[in-house]
Amino acid sequence: MNAPLPLKWLAWGIALTLVALPIVGVLNGWFAAQRWPVSKIELRAEYAHVSAEQIRATVESHLAKGFFAVQLTEVQAAVAQLPWVERVEARKQWPDTLRLTVYERQPFARWGEQRLLSRSGEIFEVPGAGTMQGLPQLSGPDERLQEVIAFHAECLREFAGSGLVVSAVDLDARGSWRLTLVSGALIEVGRVDARSRLRRFLDVWPSLAGASNGPPVYIDLRYENGFALRWALPAVAGNRETGTGDRASPAAVMPAPVEDFRIALLISIHSPLSIPHSRLLS
Repeated sequence: MNAPLPLKWLAWGIALTLVALPIVGVLNGWFAAQRWPVSKIELRAEYAHVSAEQIRATVESHLAKGFFAVQLTEVQAAVAQLPWVERVEARKQWPDTLRLTVYERQPFARWGEQRLLSRSGEIFEVPGAGTMQGLPQLSGPDERLQEVIAFHAECLREFAGSGLVVSAVDLDARGSWRLTLVSGALIEVGRVDARSRLRRFLDVWPSLAGASNGPPVYIDLRYENGFALRWALPAVAGNRETGTGDRASPAAVMPAPVEDFRIALLISIHSPLSIPHSRLLS
């Protein structure tokens, strides 16, 4: 049964009044900061890279209008501009409190020279990113970011238990892969069949590791049917003069230059220690 027309008009009038009153109140200063100030800011954050002082200083300029006039979207946007902030949640609690929950970016790896990669897969820049330690080094074209992340994860799985630890993965502009180990050794993987080349090397590595004095300094997997390894030349021990007790001269105990290598093994998957007809691929 339809309500009488006067009752409909009364309902509409009440609704419009409820909508209009806050607007009129703001225009007339009824809800001004002097009457309804925001006097408390409650913060929840990890504070690993962003301090409470930074957040409060960013927020305070947005609170001068008073409790009812504070725009939460503006507050969130302002705090989100801080370098380490990933996401912000904001809400008001009557009568005078602003509550903020700040989520910081969690660095997963360094990306290139001066940027970082978050655990959510986003590239971001913060002061001092180039000097952060303890993070894997990933690099490549930005548009191939996900490919580099996936290859790094696969390398961690494949190298587990091998005694070799990957610290950096690089994909160059030509699509060629290069790995760096914690020991400083370089592994040239190339562009073609990168995953199968790694598995081929890791299948043979346990037998090579037992017969060598530590990991090689350079590994080249770009051969058609095998791979090459180089070890650094051993340091030259100084000779002592018998009977004098004098120490060897500094020049006598200087290690060989890092770039001075000797090819120790050229491994063929068909005939170990020999690759008579192999050719180097990219």
